[in-house]
Amino acid sequence: MTDTTSQLDGAAIGVDFPEPSTWNAATWAAVLSMAATSFALVSAEFLPAGLLTPMAHDLGITEGTAGQVVTATASVGAVTALLSNVLIGRLNRKTVLVGLSALAIGSNILAALATDFWLLLLGRAGLGVALSGFWALSVAVVARLVGANATGRGMAIVTLGVSLATIAAPSLGALISDWLGWRSAMAMTAGLAALAMLLQVLTLPTLPASTSNSLADVFRLTRRRGIQLGMLAILLLMTGHFAGSVYVRPFLEQVTLLETRSIALALLGFGVASVIGNVAGGRMADASIGLALAVTAALMAFAACALVLWGAHIGVAYTLVALWGFAFGMAPVVLPTNLSRGAPDALEAAGSLMVVSFQVAISIGAVFGGYIVDHYGAIGPLTLTAVLAASTVALAMVQPRS
Repeated sequence: MTDTTSQLDGAAIGVDFPEPSTWNAATWAAVLSMAATSFALVSAEFLPAGLLTPMAHDLGITEGTAGQVVTATASVGAVTALLSNVLIGRLNRKTVLVGLSALAIGSNILAALATDFWLLLLGRAGLGVALSGFWALSVAVVARLVGANATGRGMAIVTLGVSLATIAAPSLGALISDWLGWRSAMAMTAGLAALAMLLQVLTLPTLPASTSNSLADVFRLTRRRGIQLGMLAILLLMTGHFAGSVYVRPFLEQVTLLETRSIALALLGFGVASVIGNVAGGRMADASIGLALAVTAALMAFAACALVLWGAHIGVAYTLVALWGFAFGMAPVVLPTNLSRGAPDALEAAGSLMVVSFQVAISIGAVFGGYIVDHYGAIGPLTLTAVLAASTVALAMVQPRS
């Protein structure tokens, strides 16, 4: 990022930013509380993947119906993302974040105690509000905590919680469900949210609002070229990822001919590599956001394309799935940081557009991926991933250099 952008960030937020080398214990603790919150929220988001069967049986619904609790979380998140930064007005941002964690606690408790599908759906909708509000504020808050020139590294720590939750939540949720029941597993996510809220109360500094956003302010940002390119990068890369990643298992079954245990090992490699990519993405984003975006997209495009071409070979398939995981780990750091550079004077409003872009990309990817796999087999979605990721590389080439 240029010096001019750094000055705009500081002017907009009204604080003196510390350099990364001067981060003290208080700074680290505050950032780690944000990471704990992301872990708690995303764990709750992905938990149903390991609970669908017992949850559906207990509530007397089909597994397909039970799966709609995930859809409800994402759908509510997409809608409320546009409104979250408008509704909070000039409230202290620390108060807002603590309030969102409290909402997550209540929502998870309601879901755990739900006696029918509609109460469960209501609880999951509340979680969607908490998720969208947190992520819409995340870049702006991290920038205030660690400094404009270290936003990528700060976001890498926060989104590390996402990678860990993606690995842990479905499997641990299934184990806890078998041991204590699905309601206990759901209640434990309320405990995680309570721990995150406590850390926020103890470690986050007071964060007075620097601006009050209106819906018009949010939409006005879409006229900026940097925001347009940033949103397009999210739509292209994440649509490609979610169109293909959901069908990696069928690909490994049908093309690589792996058994269930071998597939689980490959997916574990994906998760571990995503954690490493998370850290690498943060450092690269701060050094050059254009290069970071190009590398992230190029690695994903290569991994998906090479799987289509050579994925029948077991060793090659393992390596390429891990490479895809590495690229995916970089994406949640690089894409928001890239978008935020288009609006250094309106980071919160840009955060709303970032969340909407991610949710729309997830929805489009799921729809197109499902259609393609039904009509063209397991290779089709991965081909779409390669094409859209390659398009993102081209997009990164026309962006202003930082």
